[in-house]
This record gives sequence, C-alpha cells and structure tokens, in this order.
Amino acid sequence: MKLCRFDDDKLGLVRGEEVLDVTAALDAIPAVRWPLPQGDPLIAHLDAVRARIEAVAVGAEARPLAEIALKSPVANPSKIIGAPVNYQKHLDEAQADREINVGKEIKTIDYYGLFLKANSSLVGPSEGVTPRFPDRRNDHECELAAIIGRAGTRIPREQAFAHIAAYAIGLDMTVRGSEDRSFRKSCDSYSVLGPWLVTADEIEDPDALDFTFWVNGEVRQQSNTRHLIFDVGGLIEYASSFYTLLPGDVIMTGTPEGVGPVAPGDVMVAEMEGIGRMEIPVRAA
Repeated sequence: MKLCRFDDDKLGLVRGEEVLDVTAALDAIPAVRWPLPQGDPLIAHLDAVRARIEAVAVGAEARPLAEIALKSPVANPSKIIGAPVNYQKHLDEAQADREINVGKEIKTIDYYGLFLKANSSLVGPSEGVTPRFPDRRNDHECELAAIIGRAGTRIPREQAFAHIAAYAIGLDMTVRGSEDRSFRKSCDSYSVLGPWLVTADEIEDPDALDFTFWVNGEVRQQSNTRHLIFDVGGLIEYASSFYTLLPGDVIMTGTPEGVGPVAPGDVMVAEMEGIGRMEIPVRAA
C-alpha cells in the first residue's frame, strides 16, 4: 500500500497516477491528550488505519497526482537518524574531494557511528529545499529511508525487519563546512521524505533496490542499495544499540557517490525501485 500526506494534511491512497482521499480512515487513530505518547500516531496505528482504508477507499474522491502537493508521509517522527559514508564509493569520493572533507580525515561508519537530524528539518517533496547559506556549497544526498513501525531497543538484525512499517525515498541535504555533521544537516528543509510511504509488505528486499537522482535532467547519483556498507538490518541493529526506536522514526540509510551542489532554481528528481519518483524544487530564501 502506498500512502501519502497531501495538501492540508489529507491522507491519500496512491493508485497509479491518482490519489484517493482516504482521510476519513484517520478516525482509526485513538484520540490523545497531553502529554502526547512518543512516536508518530499514524505509524503507531498503521494496521488499524489500513484496515479502515479498505472501506473508505470505496467511492473515495480521486485526484490526479500532478494536482496535489506532497508533504512528508511521516508527520511526527521522534527522531531522524542518518548514516554517514555508508557506500564505499561515496567514502572514496569524500576522502578525495576537499570541498566535501574540508581538510578532515573521512573515516568509516563504524568509527563515526550514526547521527541525528532535527525534526524541524523534515519536509515533503512539494515543499522543496531552501539553501540556508546560498554562499556555501549545499549538496544533495539521495538515499533509501526506512520507517520504524514497532518500538524496540537492542534489536538483533535477524529481528530488524519485524520493526519496519514502510519505506520511502530520503534526501539528506547538507551544507559543507567545519561544523558538526548533525548541525550542518539540520537546517530547515534539509530532510526530504517522500513521495509517499510504501508499506513493508510491498518491498521484497530493501537491500536490492535500484535508484537514480537527477539535477536539471543530469544524472548525478545512480546505485543500488546492495552496495550499502551497513545494510538495512545492520543499521537497525546498530541504531537500536544506542536508541530506543519508536513508531515513525526515520532511518536514512546513506548515500552513494555523486553528491554535488544545488542552487535556487534547480530541480531535483529522485526515483527508487518499488517506491516511486519525486520532484523537489530548490527555492530561494
């Protein structure tokens, strides 16, 4: 099942080039009061919402995809987790390119560990990316995003996939510089998630997905998730050894070689096997 959040926070069921408005299915989410439970309510109650969608979809209004504004399909993650230099060829380019490494030694993911991005950086593809410091290099980093569906801590890799609710395409934007990685990657709009979430039952093997990223029609990144250094199960095991993972948490799995700068006026397009295609404008401040 492909589910999107669109326009004024409506819930959509994606079928081909159309979106069915199934917002009424959100009634399956229990009402809560402060203090709010941790985790994203939609993802925490996804099974109940999906069951309700089956009934709501009958006779639901259909809208062309081209006419809606796509927001992040996860509205309230407790954390966005990033995986640095998690493809060997990206590690190689980062070590060779001084504009990327800014004079620092680039090491492997098992040396750096993972990092967190501010939740306030999360947007959907239609909202676009706005470079915070247009006078500095702002790079695109396209990657697979895994969305946690069931809470867990110290999760062994053989149980990791039981904790995944869905997948999406992630765009981990970064401003190059000497500051801490989490700081440079947490600017407003620097975490793009979309175009929708694809429930885990539709992705047979997340460690074997082709994906391509274009800027203004030029291919910048093209790879397959089989080249991850820490694969999806390994990342969940690693992340949960430090954090309790909660429903709606987003794990951006890392980017391959080909990262490069973008500027206002550019149009980025990401496409991933089994998930879909999204267009992200780069906007001026």
